Amino acid sequence: MMLLMYHRLYVTSTLLGFLFDLGQSNVLKNIRMLEPLVKEVLPLPRKLHQRAARLGTLDEVEALFPGLKAFLDATEQEIPRPKDKGKRRTHYSGKKKRHTVKTQITVNADGLVLHKTPHARGSRHDYALFKWRHPRLPDEVCLGLDLGYEGVQKDYPGLNSLVPYKRRSPGRGKRGVKAKELTCEQKAFNRWLSGERVVVEHTISRVKKFRIMAHKFRNRLRHYDTMTDIVCGLVNLRIMGTTAL
Repeated sequence: MMLLMYHRLYVTSTLLGFLFDLGQSNVLKNIRMLEPLVKEVLPLPRKLHQRAARLGTLDEVEALFPGLKAFLDATEQEIPRPKDKGKRRTHYSGKKKRHTVKTQITVNADGLVLHKTPHARGSRHDYALFKWRHPRLPDEVCLGLDLGYEGVQKDYPGLNSLVPYKRRSPGRGKRGVKAKELTCEQKAFNRWLSGERVVVEHTISRVKKFRIMAHKFRNRLRHYDTMTDIVCGLVNLRIMGTTAL
């Protein structure tokens, strides 16, 4: 209960010590002791990704990937301003205008988190993060991406993926010339893909309901991946129900 309350509400050690009649210094020690035990029983993304690699028949693939679909996106979380000058530069996110770490997740059509990367510095682009660590999916599964992953179809021709169309700039030396409009078919495809990809946005929203992933991360970064493992495992447990245990 203490571990769940800590991840869901991200309250201080002082309050947890008061609620559970513990010394403040023992709260995090107990939580660190419990984390490996909780990870053993939760349906972690790592376990599901290993299961996906062992799928043999098309029926098994479709059972884990309904509709033979998967979706991928990255999420950022604010961290305190690093004391080290180098880390202040590498962890500064120009998008968020603050220091962050970034995690990439892959979900199926039900929102089940099937793959999660270790955290990366906030300045790293989404596509660079994909190149560093990306899921190994069955060939039959189509991976839906956003425009942040433009170029993936060229760099990974063997990957079954969908990326929205983008208006192309006319190039240098053509100032004032507008980019060519997308066709009606391309706009319709972008709207359809956006509607399909909303499932990964919903999963990120579920993950962010755990305040330890929504608020500024106060703990040391060496504990960050363990925290995201547990949160994603709890989200998966809610989606899968008792069949996950």
